[in-house]
Amino acid sequence: MIAAPELQTEFHYTQDTDTRFSSDTDFDDPDGRNVIVGKGKAKKGKKGPGEKGKGVGKGPGRMNGHHQENGMENVMLFEVVRLGKSAMQSVVDDWIESYKHDRDVALLDLINFFIQCSGCKGVVTGEMFRNMQNSEIIRKMTEEFDEDSGDYPLTMAGPQWKKFKSSFCEFIGVLVRQCQYSIIYDEYMMDTVISLLTGLSDSQVRAFRHTSTLAAMKLMTALVNVALNLSINMDNTQRQYGAERNKMIGKRANDRLELLLQKRKELQENQDEIENMMNAIFKGVFVHRYRDAIAEIRAICIEEIGVWMKMYSDAFLNDSYLKYVGWTMHDKQGEVRLKCLTALQGLYYNRELNAKLELFTSRFKDRIVSMTLDKEYDVAVQAIKLLTLVLHSSDEVLTAEDCESVYHLVYSAHRPVAVAAGEFLFKKLFSHRDPEDDSMPKRRGRQSVNANLIKTTVFFFLESELHEHAAYLVDSMWDCATEILKDWECMISLLLDEPLPGEEALTDRQETALIEIMLCTIRQAAECHPPVGRGTGKRVLTAKEKKTQLDDRTRMTELFAIALPALLAKYSVDAEKVTNLLQLPQFFDLEIYTTGRLEKHLDALLRQIREIVEKHTDTDVLEACSKTYHALCNEEFTIFNRVDIARSQLLDEQVDKFNRLLEDFLQEGEDPDEDDAYQVLSTLKRITAFHNAHDLSKWDLFTSNYKLLNTGIENGDMPEQIVIHALQCTHYVILWSLAKVSEGTSKKEDMLTLRKQMRAFCLMCQRYLTSVNTAIKEQAFTILCDLLLIFSHQIISGGREALEPLIYNPEASLQSELLNFILDHVFIDQDEDNNSTDGQQDDEAGKIEALHKRRNLLAAYCKLIIYNVVEMNTGADIFKQYMRYYNDYGDIIKETMSKTRQIDKIQCAKTLILSLQQLFNEMLSDLGPSFDRSSSAFCGIKELARRFSLTFGLDQLKTREAIAMLHKDGIEFAFKEPNPQGEGHPPVNLAFLDILSEFSSKLMRQDKRTVHMYLERFMTFQMALQREDCWLPLISYRNSLQAGGDDDTMSVVSGISSRGSSVRSKKAKPATGKRKLPEEESSSSSEVWMNREQSMQTPVMMPSPHLTSTVMREPKRLRPEESYMGVYTMTPDQQQQHAHSQTPQPQHHQTPIDYNTQVTWMLAQRQQQEEVARQQQERAMNYAKLRSNLQHAIRRGTGLMEDDEEPIVEDVMMSSEGRIEDLNEGMDFDTMDIDLPPSKNRRERSELKPDFFDPASIMDESVRSTHFLGYDAFQR
Repeated sequence: MIAAPELQTEFHYTQDTDTRFSSDTDFDDPDGRNVIVGKGKAKKGKKGPGEKGKGVGKGPGRMNGHHQENGMENVMLFEVVRLGKSAMQSVVDDWIESYKHDRDVALLDLINFFIQCSGCKGVVTGEMFRNMQNSEIIRKMTEEFDEDSGDYPLTMAGPQWKKFKSSFCEFIGVLVRQCQYSIIYDEYMMDTVISLLTGLSDSQVRAFRHTSTLAAMKLMTALVNVALNLSINMDNTQRQYGAERNKMIGKRANDRLELLLQKRKELQENQDEIENMMNAIFKGVFVHRYRDAIAEIRAICIEEIGVWMKMYSDAFLNDSYLKYVGWTMHDKQGEVRLKCLTALQGLYYNRELNAKLELFTSRFKDRIVSMTLDKEYDVAVQAIKLLTLVLHSSDEVLTAEDCESVYHLVYSAHRPVAVAAGEFLFKKLFSHRDPEDDSMPKRRGRQSVNANLIKTTVFFFLESELHEHAAYLVDSMWDCATEILKDWECMISLLLDEPLPGEEALTDRQETALIEIMLCTIRQAAECHPPVGRGTGKRVLTAKEKKTQLDDRTRMTELFAIALPALLAKYSVDAEKVTNLLQLPQFFDLEIYTTGRLEKHLDALLRQIREIVEKHTDTDVLEACSKTYHALCNEEFTIFNRVDIARSQLLDEQVDKFNRLLEDFLQEGEDPDEDDAYQVLSTLKRITAFHNAHDLSKWDLFTSNYKLLNTGIENGDMPEQIVIHALQCTHYVILWSLAKVSEGTSKKEDMLTLRKQMRAFCLMCQRYLTSVNTAIKEQAFTILCDLLLIFSHQIISGGREALEPLIYNPEASLQSELLNFILDHVFIDQDEDNNSTDGQQDDEAGKIEALHKRRNLLAAYCKLIIYNVVEMNTGADIFKQYMRYYNDYGDIIKETMSKTRQIDKIQCAKTLILSLQQLFNEMLSDLGPSFDRSSSAFCGIKELARRFSLTFGLDQLKTREAIAMLHKDGIEFAFKEPNPQGEGHPPVNLAFLDILSEFSSKLMRQDKRTVHMYLERFMTFQMALQREDCWLPLISYRNSLQAGGDDDTMSVVSGISSRGSSVRSKKAKPATGKRKLPEEESSSSSEVWMNREQSMQTPVMMPSPHLTSTVMREPKRLRPEESYMGVYTMTPDQQQQHAHSQTPQPQHHQTPIDYNTQVTWMLAQRQQQEEVARQQQERAMNYAKLRSNLQHAIRRGTGLMEDDEEPIVEDVMMSSEGRIEDLNEGMDFDTMDIDLPPSKNRRERSELKPDFFDPASIMDESVRSTHFLGYDAFQR
């Protein structure tokens, strides 16, 4: 091998020698290719320039012999490592024996091993080794590399390659370990390997660079371990030497002193050798590869430097090496940032290293804190864990602001992030216990050690005002603070017992928070899964977790079965506290009431619940009571009878009271007493809350509620809340009756009664849609939508044909009223009151609540459209609001469009075009027929059409018929109403063609011709001659139908259109390997093309006309410059004339349209010759239009839509010239001028321009060219 010229920089080590590791990057060799592996003196066995490998291959059977050419020796080592079945130490020992026998042969095997591990099929022969330089060998191997596949062993998938990386790394580590006492100091083997790996790591081939970098980094790690052992031995030798020298002269052993001096000298020389090897690898490989363009390579470098600093902190743990980790924390790839954090965690975990990390911590602490909000959740988790280690090492490093930025992450929806933040919170707030607490005997209740910690949790929960999710806080701390959160005995004591002398009692707000936290801990212990919004679903519990769950349920039942009645009695007046406490029995093990002889406590609980029902009218409290009764009324347990009797007594009293009060209330007439109204309302609330979870059919509540609702309609002065709850209660009556009928055990009379009651109730709700009160109308609308959906044709699915008499199809009047309700109450603008100051926050919360309610109303109606309960064309009034209310309802409307398209593509397309027609008619009524097409109203409709077009996706075959029908309806609408001023003026709706042109890109080529012919049916002779501005929509629409080439006016045979189209596509965008549709493939034979056109059936439209025999003549071929000008400078009229001059005309015509077309273009040519000035203006206008079409072709016509934009090239390691070049074709990584964190000189990742309606809709034009220039090369 060739020895590189010596570097002027020398190592300086921390021991008593004059050498030291140097990590500086600004050494004399800017490329880093020529690195020294010696110590600057002539060494035995060292090769100089021109002396590479002399003597290699001498003698029979050496390299380049028979077995080498058969590829046996070099493949064998690679295969053994790949299979990973042999003990790696025995493999290395065999190689060492081979090296001792003939080091040239063994070394060449090792070289070919690295080549094979890179996926290269080439073999380095002895001849190449003797006569070629390193760069020449690598170039030769690059030429023999298999470029057909980008895979290589480190990236290959499959079971056989699964363990390759670990085996490969293990081989290198074992190799250095077994050679650390002799072979690595022979100044031959390591020099050769390091030179080879350094050269390969500088290769432009990713496989070489990746594999060699991994090998070099693992080699460096092994050498660091050797250097550490040498340092330990040197320290021991030095200590022995000092101890021997300090002895008295008579007792001093001079021979031993000389041996120790000699040993120390040898160790020093070996350490210098190792230092030079490590310096060569660090400066030759690491310094350049830690900023490589490939994220995996950068991650390898950062991972290994973390190992070096942790393993040999005396040499590597300093700011000269830490700076690389700090810089790389700004890397754009998450996996690289992740390696930085894991490397730092290994350092901060050891408290002995904290002193060496102080400067680094102060410099990069803010970056670590900001990484807790990283977009990659894995990075954020590790950043929080790193801050936890920093906090554990020193409390003074992190400021209060730093800690607060981590605190709020306990409410994160991503559970690993929240758990990590919970551990940080626990370390910060709960880990500091008084030493006296540990020495004191364990106490229970509010005197226990956990009492103050529970209070601290409550205080933290109340201080985090932005979040009110106690369940999230409990789940975040569940793993690290289980002992505190499960101390329910202490929580009960804090709520029930009197405070100790000198102890501050909990405030009412703190008690409410404690009860909420206590409920969340009980739910977490009983259900053993995260709250809603965290986690993908319930996981299977292990046997240990199941046992813990059973034990917790038993313990919580034993505690709260006794304490819950007392808690309810104490807080019976507080609705919020009672609501939370009443949820506790849902998690009890009800068998404990019997086995633990706790029946008296059950009776006390039932008495408290009864008193709460009679005392409260709050809906939440009453529903909590209803759910508690439902949980306790379980027929599987012996307590069922006891609870069922109590429930029946309660409901009997309430229903009797309601009937009595209602009769008196209705007799009062138009002036009911307020007290009587309140009594009716409170009783009705209780019955409605219980009817939600319990079947009250035996009390016949339908009659009384219907009478109440009917009276409200007749008198019109019924209180709002009474009507709302009466509607809800009647709805429950219908649903419980349907459940009873669906079981199949009911009588026929029951089904007829249900059918009669359901239809009568639907009519009642329809009458309430016209009510003056908005809340009543919203309640009636919601119930109507639910009933129409439940009793639609879907009710007989699943083998329930017996329910067919219950099907209810809404009449047209009801459908119209439902639609009008949506238009009047959903699509409205919020009143923005900016004058309020004190109640501004309440106003915002109220607006959010109102928006949520409107979204529910819209979703209820959209479900009727999706399930075909109402006509699909009613969705036009919904779809036309897509852009105006995109922020509020865009997701609902888009999902509705998607579902309707799945049901019926053609009807969905007709609905979309109908919505555009409605908007167009509204615009005409507002602006008049002579409106400006640049107005915001018209541009908004056109933009909406563009958005609709994007929803059809990329597969033109699937949407072919729908798009064709859409164009048909649009054309008919455009020419539907003639202009009252006469035929010389455009039709009133002609401008609609400009909107319709947004869908032209979705037409297939043959369909464009057919649509164009269908358009000409409506065109008169005079229309084709018109060139005024008012006729531009017709011109632009015709151009959009001709933009794809191969149409009926631009000859297919002449090839002009196809060549022009190809030039346009080449100018617009390079080939991206996109799959072409069958219709886009050009045929070499015109006759074959004609036959295919004749056989292709176009939906909806009339069939394409047959071409004449003009195919027999060869068209005149254009010169390249003529073709170019024909595409980019000729007007559409000139292109048509040029096409007809190049192609013989047909001898006869099948339709008079073709004849009119020819006459039209002849007259247009004559007119252009007479009016030159007008001709130039039109040419300029059409040129601008053509450029606009070209941009549209780039953005839409080639498939680059908002839902499928071209990939954004993330040039992480861009050169200073700003080029993206193929990794295998000329990129010089060592000459890249890269600084991390990113500098302004480097082009950042392209971003999408924000849009008010769709953030991903418009791409920045300034970066579009960057994508086109670099995407192909980057992908290759």
